[in-house]
Amino acid sequence: MSTDAIVLLKEDHKEMRRLFKAFQDAEEGPASQRQKLVNQILEALTVHTYLENEVMYPEVRRLLPDLEDDILESYEEHHVADVLCAELASMDATDERFNAKTTVLIENVTHHVEEEEEEWFPKVRDALGRKQLQEIGERMIALRADAPRTPTAPKAIKKAMDAVTA
Repeated sequence: MSTDAIVLLKEDHKEMRRLFKAFQDAEEGPASQRQKLVNQILEALTVHTYLENEVMYPEVRRLLPDLEDDILESYEEHHVADVLCAELASMDATDERFNAKTTVLIENVTHHVEEEEEEWFPKVRDALGRKQLQEIGERMIALRADAPRTPTAPKAIKKAMDAVTA
């Protein structure tokens, strides 16, 4: 398994795309299936955004000041996702707005992922050496086990608030 930070984040993105597609395929299916998928989406997003906010974004911000605007935009996109995740965590799949709210979350996260992968990951890869990306990735791997798994976990709430004031 690679320890390259960008490779790790892209693997998370791939898993999220898989979960998003599974939800979209199940939109007309049983509420229990949609609920299960959304719970998986919420966990994947909570862990992923925690690792980005705690490790990747601060390091890129410190090492590559020219990407400041990209990082600030990413923090804001995470904040929007955090709000939607917290709302979905308190909803039941039978709620009339559950599918709509999940669709908005998917659209927002998909946009964010595309920007990262197409715009700023290449800039980060060009500017940082392989060794630096591996060191950042190793820190992310070490933090993953202790990352919050739900949007309502105290560390997730703190991460969301820190992102607003970063």
